Amino acid sequence: MRRAVFNQKGGVGKSSIACNLAAVSAHEGYRTLLIDLDAQANSTQYLTGLTGDDIPLGIADFFKQSLAGGPAAKKHKVDIHHTPYDNLHLITANAELADLQPKLEAKHKINKLRKLLDALDEDYERIYIDTPPALNFYAVSALIAADRVLIPFDCDSFSRQALYGLLAEIEELKEDHNSGLVVEGIVVNQFQARASLPQQMLDELLGEGLPVLPVYLASSVKMRESHHASQPLIHFDPKHKLSRQFVELHDVLERQA
Repeated sequence: MRRAVFNQKGGVGKSSIACNLAAVSAHEGYRTLLIDLDAQANSTQYLTGLTGDDIPLGIADFFKQSLAGGPAAKKHKVDIHHTPYDNLHLITANAELADLQPKLEAKHKINKLRKLLDALDEDYERIYIDTPPALNFYAVSALIAADRVLIPFDCDSFSRQALYGLLAEIEELKEDHNSGLVVEGIVVNQFQARASLPQQMLDELLGEGLPVLPVYLASSVKMRESHHASQPLIHFDPKHKLSRQFVELHDVLERQA
């Protein structure tokens, strides 16, 4: 099972959601891989605590090999980082991805990620893909390679308008590149239960028949604390309300799978 976490709008919690769902998946015994495709490398830093030149070789090196026709690309192999957590592995990102993007586009390497994941499927039961906040080469590669896509949503009017366009773009991509891709659901993030506007907006989205998932992730300083500690919530504070919500969300997704 391959899940991409994608939204073109920044600041909606893609990396937090991808990392925490992957961590719960691994904690529950699934052999789990997270692939960071964002040049900002937020997921990489979250799961490793590493920055800059300390980040090990990862997806950027694989794409460089594919441009050069190197052996790693031909054999669809990539450097995989072992996180401190059982069952949880990571393919890291770094800033070099930004420089590689126009070269990869020019060489039409849009299917390379899918072929890599085909080779990794026998090693991992669950693969999560964290994407950049734009429908660029890396995001399209992720959506072509994925079975399912999760869309983070933070309950403001700008996010709502962007959501309609995003759903239309995913439908177009399905027609052209990946007919089996399923919009698994909209993940409500940074939800403020006591505010009336977010609940009203959710009621309207549900009334329109959009696939809003039934677990709403609360807004909490605990998330920022876990980022600072480079520990997913299931390890940082497993009894916290937000940690339990991620476990519940993961269970909902597994029941739908």
